[in-house]
Amino acid sequence: MTTRIFVSRDAGAVAVGADEVARALTQAAAKKGASIEIVRTGSRGLYWLEPMVEVATSKGRVAFGPVTEADAVSVLDAMLADGSHALRLGVAEEIPWLKRQTRLTFARCGVVDPRSVEDYKAHGGYKGLARALTLGTAGILDDVTKSGLRGRGGAGFPTGIKWKTVADASADQKYVVCNADEGDSGTFADRMIMEGDPFVLIEGMTIAAICVGATRGYIYIRSEYPHAIEAMNAAIAAAKRAGYLGAKVAGSAHAFELEVRVGAGAYVCGEETAMLDSLEGKRGMVRAKPPLPALKGLFGKPSVVNNVLSFSAVPFILDRGGQAYADFGMGRSRGTMPIQLAGNIKHAGLFEVAFGVTLGELVDDIGGGTRSGRPVRAVQVGGPLGAYFPRALFDTPFDYEAFAAKDGLIGHGGIVVFDDTVDMAKQARFAMEFCAIESCGKCTPCRVGSTRGVEVIDRIIANTNRAANTTLLQDLCNTMKFGSLCALGGFTPYPVMSALTHFPEDFGAPPRLQAAE
Repeated sequence: MTTRIFVSRDAGAVAVGADEVARALTQAAAKKGASIEIVRTGSRGLYWLEPMVEVATSKGRVAFGPVTEADAVSVLDAMLADGSHALRLGVAEEIPWLKRQTRLTFARCGVVDPRSVEDYKAHGGYKGLARALTLGTAGILDDVTKSGLRGRGGAGFPTGIKWKTVADASADQKYVVCNADEGDSGTFADRMIMEGDPFVLIEGMTIAAICVGATRGYIYIRSEYPHAIEAMNAAIAAAKRAGYLGAKVAGSAHAFELEVRVGAGAYVCGEETAMLDSLEGKRGMVRAKPPLPALKGLFGKPSVVNNVLSFSAVPFILDRGGQAYADFGMGRSRGTMPIQLAGNIKHAGLFEVAFGVTLGELVDDIGGGTRSGRPVRAVQVGGPLGAYFPRALFDTPFDYEAFAAKDGLIGHGGIVVFDDTVDMAKQARFAMEFCAIESCGKCTPCRVGSTRGVEVIDRIIANTNRAANTTLLQDLCNTMKFGSLCALGGFTPYPVMSALTHFPEDFGAPPRLQAAE
């Protein structure tokens, strides 16, 4: 009898030794004369337990972690005997951190073989596409609109409206473009899904193409993601061999070709119009809007441009219906959000949950507080352009409108935690410096404002005419926020002003009294 053992091939797991663990398990089995099969999956997202290794048993998949190369022999013994071990975590699905999640988008990540179409289908894959082919454009749009799905890349724009605009546009060629240029600090959900369940992204993009009448699609992936690039290319080839891409998608009259394009690492190419310029072979520069990409996008043609997580949510919606997705969440934020916990946090990883969970629950309860054991002082939500929230705002529910009301952003769902040793003036300076380095240079508020911002913050830190320079910094942030062409310059004021507002003592001013503390 062959024992099936599952080891992640996710870049995060590989970085801490997953390849070495897989090799050591194979060697240990050979010495024992044991018959094993190593299946390289994605990650389930419990990064503090990686490499997490699982074995198929009659009770389900039993997990062990974090496993090192030196643990391979003893762990294999425990697996073969179904015995106890210090690293045994129990049945994976019963691990409390996993059990309390609502995994709709990431249901298969860490479970399936990301190179196998058959495994994907065995776990419910391509059911959404099958139903989409029976519904047609109007039916697909109805489901996506009813679901309340909004862009998961940060802007939160209603997906149904975007798709309808492209579907209604008249053109000889339309495109579907996936923005996988995941560059925000503390975010890794796009990479995880591409490496662990790439067919869900392919299926979502294929459904979008059928809906709007597109025949070509592109996935724009940053060059820093070689594992994701390899995984997506392998999955696209497999999907084409299985008849799910090409001239007759799943035997239908619809044609859809898909390919990966690799970016060169410019942060600004995460902005959709700069990404489109890069896809066209130009330098990534932000375009003025209107015209919108939905009407004049890639090569001047109507284009659906969505994030990885947006497309990956679509197969569930088409399989179960729009209302099933809308039943989760709060207010105008429907469905689930794959939240990424990073920074100085005990339980770092991906936690998919319905909108409405509070920031405090995510950091203190789910994340377990700081890894250092020191008090949490600030969290940044939404990447390097997100606001810094103090503990006084930890009652804020994870919801687009709730965060906007507190001058914050959900962005791509990344949360970076800092303990009480952080210097918030330096963090504010970093935001301006980051913007100056990554600016495409097209608009003055972003190009010049960020450089002047670094200089002004340096003067404040040096206690040079602090009051006047603080006022100047506030005016500069206001100019950048409302005068920049895109979100890079427009959102840089969020971390700067939140640091200045909530942590004035780090800028040499008297501490701000926090009512909730």
